[in-house]
Amino acid sequence: MTASDSWAGRLLARPAPGAGVELTWLGQSGFVVRAAGATLLIDPYLSPGDDRLVAPPDDAGAFTGLDGVLVTHEHMDHLDEDACRVLAAASPEARFAVPRPIVDMLTALGIAAERVIPLQPGDSASFGSAMVTATAACHGVHVADAYSLGRELSGGDVRFVGYVVAAGGVRVYHSGDTIAFDGLAESVREIGADVALLPINGRTPEREAQDLVGNLGPSDAAALAAAAGARVAVPTHYEMFAPNRGDPLAFVAAAAEHDGLATLVPAHFAPVVVG
Repeated sequence: MTASDSWAGRLLARPAPGAGVELTWLGQSGFVVRAAGATLLIDPYLSPGDDRLVAPPDDAGAFTGLDGVLVTHEHMDHLDEDACRVLAAASPEARFAVPRPIVDMLTALGIAAERVIPLQPGDSASFGSAMVTATAACHGVHVADAYSLGRELSGGDVRFVGYVVAAGGVRVYHSGDTIAFDGLAESVREIGADVALLPINGRTPEREAQDLVGNLGPSDAAALAAAAGARVAVPTHYEMFAPNRGDPLAFVAAAAEHDGLATLVPAHFAPVVVG
């Protein structure tokens, strides 16, 4: 099978929407984002594993012609090192956006330093026709250092980020892994967000006892989307691992309590255009 015969090859061979943004959920927090003049991956978790409940849709090497790969933080379901190494070879023109403290993790994979774009909240970079702006996220490498922006681990730099991708006349906010914190909604609203991709797996003492740092829950995620000014909210970060199943129906119900906020619950690997 050639790359063009694969699932990813067929997806990427389709014409990008002339207006709006095409979103394809890869599972967990991973998305393919396509618009006229731009093809990006966000947090592509593409390596197989026995603990995955959803298999990868394709081999990382089938994702060719990418403009950029956006990584929100270093956890393996967001920074898939094996996949990033293969993606860099399959799309030699692609650049990789990462939080500044983890640049060395990308260059250690053999990705040339000039292809790795270090970002901090408020920083922007272009990838094809898309403009990407970093936002802060509140997470942790381990539960012992959660919940923070990671400055204490990183010489004062923010270690966990999200991104606002402006393309096709639409601004898509991908929060990365985060909980709500003071100033987050306001900072995203200032950049602008039409669509919000938000984790809904929440946090529990049981999972934290396993050193699993938590995230927004369904109600928190809906409230953040509304406060950030989004008109469409999309749940992410669920159904991949048994301890993190999530409840998208609870998210839909919570979002319905916010006037003007619609929800989109995508199927795995099914592209949808948001205008």
